[in-house]
Amino acid sequence: MDASMSGTSSVQYHNIAEQPITTIVTTPASTFQRQVRHCFGNATPGEFPLSANPSIVLHVLTGCNLDPQDLATLEATCSFFWLPANFAPDNELSLAELAALDMCRKRAIFKPMTQEQRQDLKQRCGGSWKLVLRFLLAGEACSRREKSHAVAGPGHSIAVSSKGVAYSFGSNSSGQLGNGTTEEEWRPHPIRSLHGIRVIQAAVGAGRTMLISDAGRVYAFGKDSFGEAEYGVQGNKVVTTPQLVESLKDIFVVQAAIGNFFTAVLSREGRVYTFSWGNETKLGHQTEPADTEPRALLGALENIPVVQIAAGYCYLLALACQPSGMSVYSVGCGLGGKLGHGARTDEKVPRLIEQFQTLNLQPAVVAAGAWHAAVVGKDGRVCTWGWGRYGCLGHGNEDCESAPKVVEALNNVKAVYVATGDYTTFVVSDEGNVYSFGCGESSSLGHNTAVAEEQGIRHSNVLFPEVVTSLKQLNERVVQISLTNSIYWNAHTFALTESGKLYAFGAGDKGQLGVELSANQTERAIPERVDIDLG
Repeated sequence: MDASMSGTSSVQYHNIAEQPITTIVTTPASTFQRQVRHCFGNATPGEFPLSANPSIVLHVLTGCNLDPQDLATLEATCSFFWLPANFAPDNELSLAELAALDMCRKRAIFKPMTQEQRQDLKQRCGGSWKLVLRFLLAGEACSRREKSHAVAGPGHSIAVSSKGVAYSFGSNSSGQLGNGTTEEEWRPHPIRSLHGIRVIQAAVGAGRTMLISDAGRVYAFGKDSFGEAEYGVQGNKVVTTPQLVESLKDIFVVQAAIGNFFTAVLSREGRVYTFSWGNETKLGHQTEPADTEPRALLGALENIPVVQIAAGYCYLLALACQPSGMSVYSVGCGLGGKLGHGARTDEKVPRLIEQFQTLNLQPAVVAAGAWHAAVVGKDGRVCTWGWGRYGCLGHGNEDCESAPKVVEALNNVKAVYVATGDYTTFVVSDEGNVYSFGCGESSSLGHNTAVAEEQGIRHSNVLFPEVVTSLKQLNERVVQISLTNSIYWNAHTFALTESGKLYAFGAGDKGQLGVELSANQTERAIPERVDIDLG
């Protein structure tokens, strides 16, 4: 600590003579000649002033919410931060480790864990509370867990408020709105049977909805099948109100993702479980098409904690947190190069996407579209790969990319969020601006660019990222985008602002926009405010 910053004019000190860094590092501590300097209180001259009361330092480290990397840096700079601090609950922990543990205790999913569960998570993350903290923070940052969010599903929509109230609207032929009926509803209504249950995350599929509570419980309704194809045969029965998924009652779930032919869930310890689609050429375990028992994903991710999962058409992406940094694994169907390994072959067990190491990019958010995928790096760069039809990769063409490629047109933008759908991509910048590119059908890009043709009107495709000016004109900072990820439904899009306002545009023929359309209108090109407050 710089004594000159203390505000006390009487403090005097002498600087240590400048030396090369190598000299300081290699010189044994016993022979290091430190010049005497004054300090506060009764501490010995030459001693670090605040070492007389390390609890104050611990309070500052915890209260400032330092990044885990900052805590590690402190440990490397001074023995005061890495020597045992002799504080409860573990006298052997350093101040930096104690600060990390204190910040872990503030996280909602960490609080209910037993001591044994916490220690297991610590070992799974690499044996350090700083690594556990990084794992928890990464999960919060990429999925808006426990924050307000909206999900644009195939024909129906779910919105979750910051207080954990879930609203549903749109198509309801299978009971996917959870309101006890099978009637369409264009106005958002809270799911009343979940009163008193705080929802932290929602996932939607064709005719199906899954909601996750803050207690790690999973409630499902709509088509009663975890493994059916998105388009085709109905499930065994229709469930019109949320039902607890009994097979997951012993797993504390924090996220769910519904793909085609399979469903995946993520536990708070970072383990991935899947339902169905488990023949040996897919997810590495043999199951029946309608298997409702969760199976742990085999392979490389068995011992690596995952912070986010994303499901596309017949494939799954997993954002993993390792001591060496963040990484992305993919598994499933490789058609179009959407697995990101430089080829178009299938992968039956999760495989590391190595291209991010080549690009020197630390993944922070991952999104899986129907046929293409995207990642936002910690430095704000955006990478896309997969089937590039309609320009959904943002590279100015419709070529396929079988490995992640940086979107050069966004080089001057620092991205913080990305969302993908059926040949459509949205990017949110740190300033709250929104960029979109890809297929322009159903007005789902928000650009309102239409060209006349002999057969009527069609919306033009966008090959390079363009600012969604209709959202920029709202003078609201956008924090989340969600769009329909389905090859069988016309797409619609939600934009959620920092203040909790929700705007919708795109296809609305089933009421999925949450706004009323005129008699002959089936879509909206300009974002319209949904009458619901998610703040």
